[in-house]
Amino acid sequence: MKVLLLKDVYKLGRAGDIKKVANGYGRNFLIPQGFAIPATPNSIKIAETISKKASERRAVLNNELKGLAEILQGLEIHFPVKAGETGKLYGSVSAQMVIDKLKEMKEIELARHQLVMEPIRNLGEYNIPVNLTLDLVPEIKVIVHREGEVRKAVVAEPVVEATPEEAPKEETAEV
Repeated sequence: MKVLLLKDVYKLGRAGDIKKVANGYGRNFLIPQGFAIPATPNSIKIAETISKKASERRAVLNNELKGLAEILQGLEIHFPVKAGETGKLYGSVSAQMVIDKLKEMKEIELARHQLVMEPIRNLGEYNIPVNLTLDLVPEIKVIVHREGEVRKAVVAEPVVEATPEEAPKEETAEV
């Protein structure tokens, strides 16, 4: 079925676009939620005006959220967790945990669905995109490490070699 999008729909299109979607998706989700209307000859005529109004709203929203995007871009969040020897976590780091940590650290409130992530189940560093709008998608860095370990930037320490006088002497035992 063809529908005319009234609002921006993530991974489908922008307002004013005419898209072909599965019948059930259009009838059961897009139309009842107010995201789209069936694409008829009359609705196709108003598609351009819907597109213009949506782009104006999008520009205003992008200007409002640009400051938030700058704060989020490159932000590091550390999660000390319990993990096995192979690096597999005893549990996981969920999107809700990341949102709670953001609220605690920067007093930023986001919805869980704005984070594009699966639950994290292994140690490591992960770049998580945050969908503020279709145009603004900053990435935050989530670092998952073992409890008790402190993750710091690796700094090369100078290597000090022992001189022959300072080198430990091997003791030989006579049998």
